[in-house]
Amino acid sequence: MTENDISYKIRGAIFDIYNELGAGLLESVYVAALEWELLNHGLQVKREVPVPVHYKEVKMDLGFRLDLLVENKVIIEVKSVENLAEVHHKQVLTYLKITKLKLGILVNFNVATIKDGIFRKVNGL
Repeated sequence: MTENDISYKIRGAIFDIYNELGAGLLESVYVAALEWELLNHGLQVKREVPVPVHYKEVKMDLGFRLDLLVENKVIIEVKSVENLAEVHHKQVLTYLKITKLKLGILVNFNVATIKDGIFRKVNGL
């Protein structure tokens, strides 16, 4: 399954969740619902995936956690904020760079229309 195939299923799941739950809940609710929805679509999903950061030759114990990793190919970063900041977009691009993955989805569930809250971020795709 390609990144684009996975992305299509992710978008569908995001729309289903938004239509069912609406806006304004905590990010953790949307992450859990999205994990459940994607698992039910037959996708492999990992939540809170730790990713170490390497600086020069040093592996830093300080890393970050991906909200969701789908099929070991697509990162999903979930937000529920009034406005996404530029740093949120850069965050996903940095995650892609560090993990050497090609596709990330940034989704903000706290929007009036969910299509306005979904952003694809690519790294050499």
